[in-house]
Amino acid sequence: MIISTDAIVLRTFDYRETSKIATFFTLEKGKVSGVMKGIRKDPRKFGSSVDRFSVNGIVYYEYSHSTLHLISQCDLKQYFFKLREEYRKNVAANYILELVDSIMAPELPNQQIYELMVDYLNTLEVSSDIDKLVHAFQIKVLLYSGFRPHIDSCVKCGKKIDGRVRFSMRLGGLVCPTCPTRETSFVVVSKGAIASMLYIESHKWSECIKLKLHKEIQQELKFILNNFLVYHLEKRIKAGKYL
Repeated sequence: MIISTDAIVLRTFDYRETSKIATFFTLEKGKVSGVMKGIRKDPRKFGSSVDRFSVNGIVYYEYSHSTLHLISQCDLKQYFFKLREEYRKNVAANYILELVDSIMAPELPNQQIYELMVDYLNTLEVSSDIDKLVHAFQIKVLLYSGFRPHIDSCVKCGKKIDGRVRFSMRLGGLVCPTCPTRETSFVVVSKGAIASMLYIESHKWSECIKLKLHKEIQQELKFILNNFLVYHLEKRIKAGKYL
Protein backbone atom coordinates (compact mmCIF):
# COMPACT_ATOMS: atom_id res chain seq x y z
CA MET A 1 0.00 0.00 0.00
CA ILE A 2 1.25 3.50 -0.85
CA ILE A 3 0.87 6.06 1.97
CA SER A 4 1.17 9.83 1.55
CA THR A 5 1.23 11.94 4.71
CA ASP A 6 2.86 14.87 6.50
CA ALA A 7 5.57 13.88 8.96
CA ILE A 8 7.97 15.28 11.57
CA VAL A 9 11.48 13.81 11.64
CA LEU A 10 12.22 12.20 15.01
CA ARG A 11 15.64 10.69 14.24
CA THR A 12 17.80 9.25 11.47
CA PHE A 13 20.87 7.07 11.16
CA ASP A 14 23.06 5.86 8.31
CA TYR A 15 22.19 2.54 6.74
CA ARG A 16 24.72 0.62 4.68
CA GLU A 17 26.88 2.73 2.37
CA THR A 18 24.38 5.02 0.64
CA SER A 19 21.11 5.02 2.56
CA LYS A 20 19.48 6.24 5.76
CA ILE A 21 16.79 4.94 8.06
CA ALA A 22 14.47 7.69 9.27
CA THR A 23 11.84 7.61 11.98
CA PHE A 24 8.96 10.08 11.60
CA PHE A 25 5.87 10.97 13.56
CA THR A 26 3.21 11.22 10.89
CA LEU A 27 -0.19 12.85 10.70
CA GLU A 28 -1.92 9.73 9.40
CA LYS A 29 -0.05 6.75 10.82
CA GLY A 30 1.74 7.83 13.98
CA LYS A 31 5.39 6.76 14.41
CA VAL A 32 6.75 5.28 11.18
CA SER A 33 10.25 4.14 10.21
CA GLY A 34 11.53 3.65 6.69
CA VAL A 35 14.58 3.27 4.47
CA MET A 36 15.58 6.15 2.21
CA LYS A 37 17.66 4.38 -0.40
CA GLY A 38 20.54 6.28 -1.97
CA ILE A 39 20.02 9.56 -0.09
CA ARG A 40 23.65 9.73 1.06
CA LYS A 41 25.01 9.06 -2.41
CA ASP A 42 22.64 11.48 -4.16
CA PRO A 43 20.93 13.93 -1.73
CA ARG A 44 19.03 15.47 -4.67
CA LYS A 45 17.05 12.25 -4.92
CA PHE A 46 14.87 13.59 -2.08
CA GLY A 47 13.57 17.12 -1.58
CA SER A 48 14.69 17.21 2.04
CA SER A 49 17.85 16.72 4.07
CA VAL A 50 15.67 14.96 6.70
CA ASP A 51 16.91 17.08 9.60
CA ARG A 52 15.41 16.49 13.04
CA PHE A 53 12.11 18.24 13.83
CA SER A 54 11.60 19.40 10.25
CA VAL A 55 8.13 18.86 8.74
CA ASN A 56 8.05 16.91 5.49
CA GLY A 57 5.58 15.46 3.06
CA ILE A 58 6.48 11.80 2.65
CA VAL A 59 5.34 8.97 0.41
CA TYR A 60 6.19 5.41 1.38
CA TYR A 61 5.39 1.83 0.52
CA GLU A 62 3.82 0.23 3.59
CA TYR A 63 4.92 -3.38 4.06
CA SER A 64 2.42 -5.59 5.85
CA HIS A 65 5.11 -7.94 7.18
CA SER A 66 7.47 -5.30 8.61
CA THR A 67 7.54 -2.03 10.55
CA LEU A 68 10.41 -0.82 8.34
CA HIS A 69 9.00 0.59 5.11
CA LEU A 70 10.42 2.01 1.87
CA ILE A 71 10.30 5.79 1.60
CA SER A 72 10.11 6.88 -2.01
CA GLN A 73 9.56 10.62 -1.57
CA CYS A 74 10.36 13.18 1.12
CA ASP A 75 9.79 16.89 0.46
CA LEU A 76 10.59 19.61 2.98
CA LYS A 77 7.62 21.70 4.16
CA GLN A 78 8.88 23.49 7.28
CA TYR A 79 12.42 23.72 8.62
CA PHE A 80 12.20 25.94 11.76
CA PHE A 81 15.39 27.91 11.09
CA LYS A 82 15.16 29.99 14.28
CA LEU A 83 15.10 26.91 16.48
CA ARG A 84 18.42 25.80 15.02
CA GLU A 85 20.09 29.15 15.72
CA GLU A 86 19.47 29.27 19.48
CA TYR A 87 20.95 26.51 21.64
CA ARG A 88 18.25 26.24 24.31
CA LYS A 89 15.41 26.31 21.79
CA ASN A 90 17.19 23.64 19.78
CA VAL A 91 17.41 21.47 22.90
CA ALA A 92 13.73 22.10 23.69
CA ALA A 93 12.77 21.04 20.17
CA ASN A 94 14.83 17.87 20.39
CA TYR A 95 13.37 17.12 23.83
CA ILE A 96 9.85 16.58 22.46
CA LEU A 97 11.19 14.31 19.72
CA GLU A 98 12.77 12.03 22.32
CA LEU A 99 9.67 12.18 24.50
CA VAL A 100 7.24 11.26 21.73
CA ASP A 101 9.60 8.56 20.45
CA SER A 102 9.73 7.06 23.96
CA ILE A 103 6.00 7.25 24.72
CA MET A 104 4.44 6.24 21.42
CA ALA A 105 4.44 2.71 20.03
CA PRO A 106 5.11 2.29 16.29
CA GLU A 107 2.26 2.85 13.85
CA LEU A 108 -0.30 3.94 16.43
CA PRO A 109 -2.15 6.86 14.77
CA ASN A 110 -2.58 9.94 16.96
CA GLN A 111 -3.46 13.12 15.11
CA GLN A 112 -3.69 15.11 18.36
CA ILE A 113 -0.04 14.45 19.16
CA TYR A 114 1.08 15.33 15.63
CA GLU A 115 -0.80 18.64 15.75
CA LEU A 116 0.52 19.31 19.26
CA MET A 117 4.10 18.86 18.03
CA VAL A 118 3.58 21.30 15.16
CA ASP A 119 1.92 23.85 17.46
CA TYR A 120 4.74 23.52 19.97
CA LEU A 121 7.50 24.00 17.38
CA ASN A 122 5.77 27.01 15.84
CA THR A 123 5.30 28.63 19.26
CA LEU A 124 8.85 27.84 20.35
CA GLU A 125 10.19 29.81 17.38
CA VAL A 126 8.61 33.04 18.61
CA SER A 127 8.41 32.61 22.41
CA SER A 128 11.07 33.14 25.06
CA ASP A 129 9.15 31.24 27.77
CA ILE A 130 10.71 27.88 26.98
CA ASP A 131 10.04 26.23 30.35
CA LYS A 132 6.31 26.94 30.19
CA LEU A 133 6.06 25.52 26.68
CA VAL A 134 7.90 22.34 27.70
CA HIS A 135 5.61 21.82 30.71
CA ALA A 136 2.49 22.46 28.62
CA PHE A 137 3.68 19.96 26.04
CA GLN A 138 4.47 17.34 28.70
CA ILE A 139 1.00 17.67 30.22
CA LYS A 140 -0.80 17.46 26.89
CA VAL A 141 1.25 14.60 25.44
CA LEU A 142 0.59 12.55 28.58
CA LEU A 143 -3.12 13.28 28.17
CA TYR A 144 -3.26 12.46 24.45
CA SER A 145 -1.17 9.29 24.80
CA GLY A 146 -3.24 7.87 27.66
CA PHE A 147 -0.51 8.19 30.30
CA ARG A 148 -1.90 11.20 32.17
CA PRO A 149 -1.42 11.31 35.95
CA HIS A 150 -4.57 11.05 38.06
CA ILE A 151 -5.07 14.62 39.29
CA ASP A 152 -8.87 14.94 39.45
CA SER A 153 -9.27 13.22 42.82
CA CYS A 154 -7.51 10.86 45.23
CA VAL A 155 -6.10 7.94 43.26
CA LYS A 156 -6.84 5.57 46.18
CA CYS A 157 -10.30 6.52 47.46
CA GLY A 158 -11.64 8.75 44.67
CA LYS A 159 -12.52 11.68 46.93
CA LYS A 160 -12.15 15.23 45.70
CA ILE A 161 -9.24 16.94 47.41
CA ASP A 162 -8.29 20.55 47.99
CA GLY A 163 -5.23 22.50 49.08
CA ARG A 164 -1.73 21.06 49.26
CA VAL A 165 -1.75 17.31 48.71
CA ARG A 166 0.63 14.44 48.08
CA PHE A 167 1.56 13.18 44.62
CA SER A 168 2.61 9.55 44.34
CA MET A 169 4.98 8.64 41.51
CA ARG A 170 4.30 4.93 42.02
CA LEU A 171 0.49 5.26 42.03
CA GLY A 172 0.56 7.93 39.32
CA GLY A 173 -1.59 10.54 40.98
CA LEU A 174 -2.78 12.49 44.00
CA VAL A 175 -3.34 10.93 47.40
CA CYS A 176 -5.55 12.63 50.00
CA PRO A 177 -4.36 13.18 53.60
CA THR A 178 -6.73 10.55 55.02
CA CYS A 179 -5.55 7.62 52.89
CA PRO A 180 -2.90 5.61 54.75
CA THR A 181 0.12 4.39 52.87
CA ARG A 182 3.66 3.26 53.62
CA GLU A 183 5.04 4.80 50.47
CA THR A 184 7.93 7.22 50.92
CA SER A 185 8.13 8.58 47.35
CA PHE A 186 5.53 11.29 47.89
CA VAL A 187 5.87 14.87 46.67
CA VAL A 188 3.82 17.62 48.25
CA VAL A 189 2.14 19.62 45.51
CA SER A 190 0.23 22.90 45.73
CA LYS A 191 -3.33 23.62 44.67
CA GLY A 192 -1.99 26.09 42.10
CA ALA A 193 0.17 23.48 40.38
CA ILE A 194 -2.74 21.03 40.12
CA ALA A 195 -5.07 23.77 38.84
CA SER A 196 -2.50 24.71 36.19
CA MET A 197 -2.23 21.11 35.00
CA LEU A 198 -6.02 20.73 34.80
CA TYR A 199 -6.30 24.01 32.89
CA ILE A 200 -3.69 22.92 30.33
CA GLU A 201 -5.41 19.55 29.90
CA SER A 202 -8.80 21.11 29.20
CA HIS A 203 -7.87 24.09 26.98
CA LYS A 204 -6.60 24.53 23.45
CA TRP A 205 -2.89 25.12 22.88
CA SER A 206 -3.50 28.74 21.88
CA GLU A 207 -5.08 29.36 25.29
CA CYS A 208 -2.53 27.34 27.24
CA ILE A 209 0.39 29.45 26.07
CA LYS A 210 -1.32 32.56 27.49
CA LEU A 211 -1.49 31.03 30.98
CA LYS A 212 0.67 32.83 33.54
CA LEU A 213 2.77 30.43 35.57
CA HIS A 214 4.61 31.77 38.62
CA LYS A 215 8.19 30.65 39.11
CA GLU A 216 7.23 28.48 42.10
CA ILE A 217 4.53 26.72 40.08
CA GLN A 218 6.94 26.09 37.20
CA GLN A 219 9.45 24.56 39.62
CA GLU A 220 6.78 22.23 40.99
CA LEU A 221 5.65 21.20 37.51
CA LYS A 222 9.23 20.56 36.41
CA PHE A 223 9.90 18.28 39.36
CA ILE A 224 6.60 16.39 39.19
CA LEU A 225 6.43 15.93 35.42
CA ASN A 226 10.09 15.03 34.91
CA ASN A 227 10.10 12.50 37.74
CA PHE A 228 6.73 11.07 36.69
CA LEU A 229 8.08 10.49 33.19
CA VAL A 230 11.31 8.93 34.46
CA TYR A 231 9.41 6.62 36.81
CA HIS A 232 6.97 5.34 34.20
CA LEU A 233 9.25 5.35 31.14
CA GLU A 234 12.03 3.83 33.24
CA LYS A 235 14.59 6.09 31.58
CA ARG A 236 15.54 9.75 31.35
CA ILE A 237 15.01 11.89 28.28
CA LYS A 238 18.59 12.86 27.43
CA ALA A 239 17.80 16.39 26.25
CA GLY A 240 15.96 17.09 29.50
CA LYS A 241 19.16 17.58 31.52
CA TYR A 242 20.01 20.65 29.39
CA LEU A 243 16.67 22.39 29.98
